[in-house]
Amino acid sequence: MFFPEARIRVQVYGCPVDLRQSFDGLIALTRHALREDPVSGQLFVFFNRRSTLVKVLYWDRSGFCVWAKRLEAGRFIPDWSKASTRETDWTGLKLLLEGIEPGRIRKRYRPPEIPETRL
Repeated sequence: MFFPEARIRVQVYGCPVDLRQSFDGLIALTRHALREDPVSGQLFVFFNRRSTLVKVLYWDRSGFCVWAKRLEAGRFIPDWSKASTRETDWTGLKLLLEGIEPGRIRKRYRPPEIPETRL
C-alpha cells in the first residue's frame, strides 16, 4: 500500500512484546498499552524481547494488516533500557527497518570478513 510520507504517524511501542500473537493481541496492545485507536490510520510498531523481530499493525479501510520483518543477524534495538514508547514518522520507521539509527555512528550489523585465499 502507498503511504504519503508527510501524513503518516507511527507509534513505536518501547517495551518487548510476545509476537506470537497476531491481529487481536496487537489490537488489544494498541488500545490498552498505547491508548490509541487502532483504526485511526496510524502505524503501530512492536518488537520481540530479543529485538530481532518487528511487527507493524495498521488499518487500511477494509481491514487490519500486519507486516513482519525478522533479522538474521543484529538487532533493531540494542539496549531495552534506552527504549521508549514514542511517535515518529514514516521516514523514521524506514530508517529503523533498514538498520540506521540516527545519532549512532556504528552500523547495527557488520558482515563477517571473508579471508582471502591464494591459489
